[in-house]
Amino acid sequence: MLIHVTTLGDYLAKHNATPAVKSVIATLTHTCEEISELLKRGALADILGEAGNQNVQGEEQKKLDVIANELLLNALANNKYCAGVASEELDHATAANCGGEVLVLFDPLDGSSNIDINMAVGTIFSVLPYNNQGQTATDDDFLQKGTEQLAAGYVLYGTSTILALTTGDGVVMFSYDPNLRQFILIKDRVNVPVDTKEYAINASNYRYWLPPMQRYIDECNAGEAGVRGKDFNMRWIAAMVGDVHRILTRGGLFSYPFDTKFANKAGKLRLMYEANPMSFIIEQAGGASSDALNRILDIKPTSIHQRVPVVLGAKNEVEYIKKLHVEMG
Repeated sequence: MLIHVTTLGDYLAKHNATPAVKSVIATLTHTCEEISELLKRGALADILGEAGNQNVQGEEQKKLDVIANELLLNALANNKYCAGVASEELDHATAANCGGEVLVLFDPLDGSSNIDINMAVGTIFSVLPYNNQGQTATDDDFLQKGTEQLAAGYVLYGTSTILALTTGDGVVMFSYDPNLRQFILIKDRVNVPVDTKEYAINASNYRYWLPPMQRYIDECNAGEAGVRGKDFNMRWIAAMVGDVHRILTRGGLFSYPFDTKFANKAGKLRLMYEANPMSFIIEQAGGASSDALNRILDIKPTSIHQRVPVVLGAKNEVEYIKKLHVEMG
């Protein structure tokens, strides 16, 4: 008996996204299949360990950071619809096709510190309109608010390879079938509950947080006996893609808040490569996302490597954290 399945190709063919958006999503996900295969081989593919150099963020690159970046960059450069590409790993955007209609940004391997210990990592991407067709794309072309995104998604490389995707009409999830070599739809209309008892945060940075965030976590830790009147669980995967996937799967809150650990950094996460695409996904699933005070998607970027604090997930928790920041100044 044949069981009908909906492939990513089927979904995109029926969806109202433009041919350009559909094409770059197909290119991105096909390349992510290659990255997934490399991760499965691990040390056998010589992808573990340090690459021996730093990225533009001053972070030590893993071998697979470099490999994944090159695979995605080369694939998108050969897509006629792609006018330019910006990567977390590169100083500046790379021009592609002058006649292209869209720009693509990506974090080639989020959570790369997890590679060597065989834990979850992922690829995050964002698609923006290109407004200067016929000209060579530059960094400035990418400096658009998150509200301008045409599509966003991530591919999580875990026990299975999962794609979460939005084109502005809700969030859908696909699982990669290695036998069919296709992404198969597994969940339509993903929804994030407005309330939760679970949060993800790097608690080791507590001493660097602002008082409102310290108070929020203190209240969560006080549990049922405290002002929140309920017990919370804390989870931390050390890869944003994994923590956001958990929220989309069973609800929750994720935060990498403002801290004073590094005076020259407003937050750890990058607005263009992580915060914007993940915020678009979370909002499309009924959740909320802010920098603790302002909606992430409304921030006008000033640099393609701009950093921001992030609080996203269950709407009521995001709003409560904002309330604490307003009250405490």
